[in-house]
Amino acid sequence: MSKKFTLIPLVAALFSGSLLASSDNLTEKDLPVLKQESQHSTASKRVTNLFTRAHYKPIKFNDELSEKVFDRYIESLDYNKNVFLASDIASFEQYKDQFDNALSTGKLGFAFDIFNLSLKRRFERYDYSLSLLENEMKFDKEDEYLFDREDANWATSQAELDELWRQRVKYDALRLKMTGKDWQGIKEVLTKRYHNAQKRLVQTNSEDAFQIVMNSFARSIEAHTSYLSPRRAEQFKMDMDLELEGIGAVLSYDEDYTVIRSLVPGGPADKSEQIKADDRIIGVAQEGEDFVDVIGWRLDDVVDLIKGPKGTKVRLQYLKGADAHGTPKVVEITRDKIRLEDRAAKSEVFEAKYSDLTSKIGVIEIPGFYNNLSQDVKVEIAKLKEAKVDGIIIDLRQNGGGSLYEATQLSGLFIDQGPVVQIHTLNNRIEEQKDRDGVTFYDGPLTVLVDRYSASASEIFAAAMQDYGRAIVIGEQTFGKGTVQQHKPLGRAYDLYDHPLGSVQYTIAKFYRINGGSTQHKGVIPDVSFPSAIEPSEWGESQQDNALPWDSIIRAKYNSVDNLKPAIAYVNKLHDARIADEPEFGYVFADIERYQEEKDRKTISLVEATRLKEKDEGEERALERANERLVRLGEKPVEKLDDLPDSLDELDPFLEEAALITQDYIKYGRIAKK
Repeated sequence: MSKKFTLIPLVAALFSGSLLASSDNLTEKDLPVLKQESQHSTASKRVTNLFTRAHYKPIKFNDELSEKVFDRYIESLDYNKNVFLASDIASFEQYKDQFDNALSTGKLGFAFDIFNLSLKRRFERYDYSLSLLENEMKFDKEDEYLFDREDANWATSQAELDELWRQRVKYDALRLKMTGKDWQGIKEVLTKRYHNAQKRLVQTNSEDAFQIVMNSFARSIEAHTSYLSPRRAEQFKMDMDLELEGIGAVLSYDEDYTVIRSLVPGGPADKSEQIKADDRIIGVAQEGEDFVDVIGWRLDDVVDLIKGPKGTKVRLQYLKGADAHGTPKVVEITRDKIRLEDRAAKSEVFEAKYSDLTSKIGVIEIPGFYNNLSQDVKVEIAKLKEAKVDGIIIDLRQNGGGSLYEATQLSGLFIDQGPVVQIHTLNNRIEEQKDRDGVTFYDGPLTVLVDRYSASASEIFAAAMQDYGRAIVIGEQTFGKGTVQQHKPLGRAYDLYDHPLGSVQYTIAKFYRINGGSTQHKGVIPDVSFPSAIEPSEWGESQQDNALPWDSIIRAKYNSVDNLKPAIAYVNKLHDARIADEPEFGYVFADIERYQEEKDRKTISLVEATRLKEKDEGEERALERANERLVRLGEKPVEKLDDLPDSLDELDPFLEEAALITQDYIKYGRIAKK
């Protein structure tokens, strides 16, 4: 099972309650013995009943489903196979075929027993980790850390487990040493980190255990189905109310780290131009205060630290996503109110120059499909028409979707009328979302720029433009989310429980293109592909466990605007020739090659000299590349990466190439008319 950006709440992320101020000498006896509470039985029965009746995917409660839930539950409790012993796993096997009955009857006692043992085993591991800090570690002898144990076996002895954790603690220590800390400083940080981890274990409550059980069930059904605890349900409501104050980032939890899933375009984090998607947050500091180490913290506690009143500042210590084992960086961000309506579309005029031809290309960047997007885009198109652009690019990169209605309305600006998307519901009905106004607001040359992060409503628009022959789609294969979810609270007005029930999110329908194919799993395949290190199987819907498969239904009735196949062949030929000699794409190809060489790496050296050499080589490569860019821009080279000018931040080779492809498309149209 894939663990990357998993939405299953892993055990280390769920321990509730704020951290205690003092560093008491906790022992294993302080751990709670968690038991199922009365509301959990009701919630379990309501969830199973609801999913059986209303989920888009037919569900059979049998041993096959039970085994899936069991495997996912164990993975959630010990994702890296360094907590349980093989003998523990063997003792759990008796429950492998019991989850289906337990969930439907609400009797989850054995699942809580497994959870309690996981707390005990984790506490033991941190006790051992603390003992290793008594003696100063040396980093000059050959040693390595096996950080990816997804395919490994569980340890068969305590000694084998100890070795795994010796490597991990030494890895933690070396990372701190590479930031300039001496052994005393390293010991202080790690002692506090491991003590805090034990405190979170002690503060774990029954809802934490129940949430993991229910999400193991939900995710065994389908990738976008989940259970939300009362606390997370309240957070969901705040998100929907769009009244959050913070940095404008969507966070997820991945193997002890808080990972930036995406940034709200135009939000404080995005405006910093430093922190990016896939970066890992390892420390948080309020204005004027020291950093709090947040490795291993539960996700919502990290969110609480990062959020704050508008105008206040927060500093984040983070690791770059592409260099997860490198040196931490720091960014200071001023918090602001985050509202979806603030993420407005914007346009600019791009001058595309190649050979003897110069064209004015309008670029409309759309960060999300918010309410009234289509009206905003109409305004931007009018500006571009006034500027007499030769063609327009709709930039949907990093656009995770939004309103289905706005995807339909936006499509309608570029066609006269007709269906935009088909929706297949649980009762086997097919509904069409149509543009009905009979007006084309812009009928000139059009291209759509997408990447692997373009999802949902973005894919609906791109697919419609592709199916109508209205635009050439450029970039990467899109995310592939072609499903519709519904959020529903589990509580009833007549409930008398001491604690509230949570809520669920589950899939109720599926999107289909007007040509009959689904956007699910496959996404939209671009007409002109950009080189990418991201394989479809490594990111996107196809990477999700239990994602619904691609399939097709009957084609909708529509007439194509144009046959773009000859134009696509023409621009692809020019595109391939151009990027073969383009320095920026040379960097892209080099990065892809380096990524392919390292992506399956499962170990990392614990020798300081080796790690410093890797760090220096990376910085030298980055500096050399930056200076080559500066020379091409007519600017002076720099001696240090810290001295790089802001002008380099504005480089966007993919947008530049998209503009040249749009220019080629315009040129082809002129040739075809002769």
